[in-house]
Amino acid sequence: MAEDKALKSSFDLAMERLRKKDADAGVERKPVTDAQKAAIAEIRNLYEARLAEVDVLFSSQLRAMVDPAEREAREDQYRRDRERLTGERDAKIDKVRSS
Repeated sequence: MAEDKALKSSFDLAMERLRKKDADAGVERKPVTDAQKAAIAEIRNLYEARLAEVDVLFSSQLRAMVDPAEREAREDQYRRDRERLTGERDAKIDKVRSS
C-alpha cells in the first residue's frame, strides 16, 4: 500500500461511490448558499412550530375523547395533518434549494 494514500472510512468510500453514481447519471451538485440556508432554517422553524401546535391540539382533544371511533377518527386526522405539513415543508425546502 502506498504511503501517501490514507485509509478511508466506510462512510468516505460510500460517499465516493454515490458521487460517482450521481456524476454518471448527470446529477449536478450545487452547494447551498448562505441565503438559501437562512431561508431553509426559517421554513424549518415555521413548520416546527406548526407541527408543535398540531401536537398540542391533538393531545388536548384526545384527553377529552372517550368514544373509540371518535378517537380513531381524530388520530387519522392528526396523521393527515402531520403528513400535509411535512410535505409542504419539504416542498418549500426543495424549491429554495433549486432556486
